[in-house]
Amino acid sequence: MDRCEPAELAAALDLAARLAEVARGLARASFRTALAVELKADGSPVTTVDRAIETEMRRMIRARFPTHAIRGEEYGVEGDRDGEFTWILDPIDGTKSFVTGFPLFGSLIALLRGGRPVLGVIEAPILGERWIGAAGHATRLNGEPASASACRALERAVLYTTSADLFDPADRAGYERVAVRCALRRFGGDCYLYGLLASGHCDLVIESRLKPHDFMALIPVIEGAGGRISDWRGQPLDLGSDGRVLAAATEALWREAIERLTADR
Repeated sequence: MDRCEPAELAAALDLAARLAEVARGLARASFRTALAVELKADGSPVTTVDRAIETEMRRMIRARFPTHAIRGEEYGVEGDRDGEFTWILDPIDGTKSFVTGFPLFGSLIALLRGGRPVLGVIEAPILGERWIGAAGHATRLNGEPASASACRALERAVLYTTSADLFDPADRAGYERVAVRCALRRFGGDCYLYGLLASGHCDLVIESRLKPHDFMALIPVIEGAGGRISDWRGQPLDLGSDGRVLAAATEALWREAIERLTADR
């Protein structure tokens, strides 16, 4: 993973923490209240809270780093698409959870340099938990080191996915080839699942149909905790990835999962 200079990274980390605080405050203020929910063109829900969080985060980024590009779920891309630095924002990852009072949603913040993430934040506002990963640094949860488990075999692995309903038939078959071998499989959680993996509470996460704002922030968090994250073919995730994401606690577990995911491809 590419690195920032220490001063650049420190400034970006400071801003990312302040962005997460904004997301936490706005999400908490509206959680389990009457929310007006709209459906976007793709059928996914959005609220005024999603938009308010992203609007404020964009304002703060422009004030601190006016030359950086910004790419967010709700308002697209602004700034130089080919510039060195790009912020990737998902103001509420798991809006369906948010609007139904389920607390395992989050906000995702990433900074890319040359197309590769050098900083990632998973903010779980209702639980008051925040994972921060940065190039060359160990992942931290609320300031304390976080570490993925030592699980090396599917037979002992705890597997999570947000919803099996999100897989198309071919992807569902690949997921099932892995899931049938695992010790336990659980569902629900969106970005929070990757925080659980980074802290050693589960061992595998398999998902599909994700967009860059869904996965870019996860990369530094998982890698900084000692895990592996990639697409289903084992290729690094980037802005052109197909949305299939695999995260694993160890190299051995990742390789075994890749083998089963790609068995019929």
